[in-house]
Amino acid sequence: MSTDKLKIIPLGGLGEFGMNCMVVQWKDDIIVIDAGLMFPEDDMLGVDIVVPDISYLLENRDKVRGILLTHAHEDHIGGLPRILAQLNVPVYGTEFTLSFLEGKLEEHKLLDDADLIEIVPGEDFTLGPFTISAIRVTHSLVDCVALAVRTPVGLIVHTGDFKIDLSSPDGKPFDLHSFAELGKEGVLLLLQDSTNADRPGYTPGEMAVKPRLDELFSRADRRIFFSCFSSSIHRIRMAMDLAWKHGRKVALVGRSMDNAAEIAQDLGYIHPPEGLLIHSGQLRDYEPSKVCVLISGTQGEPMSALSRAAVDNHKHAKIEAGDTVIMSSRVIPGNEKPIYHMIDHLYRRQAKVIHDDGTNGLIHVSGHASQEELRLMVNLLKPKFFVPVHGDYRHLTKHIEVARSTGVIEQAALLEDGEVLEVDANSIRKTEKVTTGRVLIDSGSTSDVVEELIIRDRRHLSEAGLVLAIITIGKNTGLQVAAPEIVMRGLAVNEMQIADRAREVIQETLDASSSEEKRDWMLIKEKVRADLKRYIQKSTGRRPMVMPVILEV
Repeated sequence: MSTDKLKIIPLGGLGEFGMNCMVVQWKDDIIVIDAGLMFPEDDMLGVDIVVPDISYLLENRDKVRGILLTHAHEDHIGGLPRILAQLNVPVYGTEFTLSFLEGKLEEHKLLDDADLIEIVPGEDFTLGPFTISAIRVTHSLVDCVALAVRTPVGLIVHTGDFKIDLSSPDGKPFDLHSFAELGKEGVLLLLQDSTNADRPGYTPGEMAVKPRLDELFSRADRRIFFSCFSSSIHRIRMAMDLAWKHGRKVALVGRSMDNAAEIAQDLGYIHPPEGLLIHSGQLRDYEPSKVCVLISGTQGEPMSALSRAAVDNHKHAKIEAGDTVIMSSRVIPGNEKPIYHMIDHLYRRQAKVIHDDGTNGLIHVSGHASQEELRLMVNLLKPKFFVPVHGDYRHLTKHIEVARSTGVIEQAALLEDGEVLEVDANSIRKTEKVTTGRVLIDSGSTSDVVEELIIRDRRHLSEAGLVLAIITIGKNTGLQVAAPEIVMRGLAVNEMQIADRAREVIQETLDASSSEEKRDWMLIKEKVRADLKRYIQKSTGRRPMVMPVILEV
């Protein structure tokens, strides 16, 4: 009998939210499911995005047959520009997902060389030893799929992000029938979305927000500023329908909102009636009660359209007293501070702000399955083995508890990034660990990687401050021509009190150094740094970054 094992290796997304990237490997063939990013944590100073370390894929580049995308959210496709810049392999996704991706690749000048292949739910395709079926699921985005992968050891199912919505606004409901058929075929391993594993009950469908939004549109007597994730095509379509119903023109404000609406319109997901859409520059041509502004920036991003409008810094979107601002989105963990800061600015403009109010009806619903839907899927698929994906450790742990409560699964494994799960027809077992980690990207560049040392320096500067020790040396003589100077920034002490003594410490270090040491500038800078750091720490209890500078004159 064959002793070969299927390997399941998460490179991101397990033990964290975002950066989803899963490797499935059989011998010399690898497929990758999703390639996402995550947004920086508070201590990642100056970092724009975080993507997974793909060292394992680069070491095995000849084995990678393709990257399969479940949907177009940033935490599933946002890492692709960096990955494709290093590993140009075919990318498979649904029509909307690839359309969304094209703009991102074009921005990074990678589109011309990219091999993008459309997949259609219900149609099988083969990559090496893998036969893959895409199955339609519902989420907060359109054209999302789960992936059923037939491997030499059995059938595995990766759900991607999903909730079970049987009345999806686009008329394409969750495909329960196909999942039931897979259950009859026999599922070896289920990899299931854990995002809402700690929430009991069911997640409401997208249409659940319409009654409350309808009420808000009917009550607003001035402009409506409606903000949602630009990828939330269902919500954009709903806002357009309600604006038309209540006699309002619609202006799209914000690049991401404009781009998403254009793609959705081209692909037939939204059908704005003729005359509904106006240019943002025309907003002043209409009575305030006759316009609705669809605006991007729900997460308080500093340069987003809504953030700029909130401080009266947008060319066309002017928020005035009595205007209604509807924020139809959730607060992404970590974004609380900028969001509430932006809301404060909106209140200063005497706007009526509606955000996350479940008291009088829903204005936002999650795109992820809650516990009862997770159990339903486990019962439909009847997997032998189970692995939770997408979420912090507590979500993964809770998800295993929920899955086990069905009494269906034989064995579950809790994986974290880099851990290798070996699977055959009869067992699953964690074995080795491969290289994984986070690659920090500055300024949105695919090549401007921020090393951990730089982040540590930035953190040090932000917490303890900076001391510059300036030593002036004659260019021709190599002799000191002026007394040392001290520049201090960010020290929470009386700088004048310690500056004079700090200059004396530098001078004493120079006087105690031999002429040979003084000719070695690297050595003398290190001596000054060590002595000055020791003095400041002893006299103030602070440990600032000390940087000696030798200035030639």
